[in-house]
Amino acid sequence: MRYSGDWMVLADDRILEYIRNNESGRPKAMKDSGYVRYTRSYISQRCKKLVEHGLLRDLGNGVYTITERGERYLDGEIDTSEDRPDEIESHGDSSPSADENHEQV
Repeated sequence: MRYSGDWMVLADDRILEYIRNNESGRPKAMKDSGYVRYTRSYISQRCKKLVEHGLLRDLGNGVYTITERGERYLDGEIDTSEDRPDEIESHGDSSPSADENHEQV
């Protein structure tokens, strides 16, 4: 089961599914496929919103790929209603944890 945030719309799931199935996507290709039945302009707007929330990555020239976070959303592993922008891409954080700080004291 997926847990969509209030900011999400039905088109977002379709966009994410399309990109996951095709490894990348452009708004025009999504529209032309018939799988995402919205205008190219609307798909483009939604892709930008999905980038803001860390579910898609903008590669430039209108090409988008899905992030690990986007994959996890589609798999029902995260709740996007609890988004915190500073926590979107925290995998590369090299700062010590609270436990590590305690051990160093």
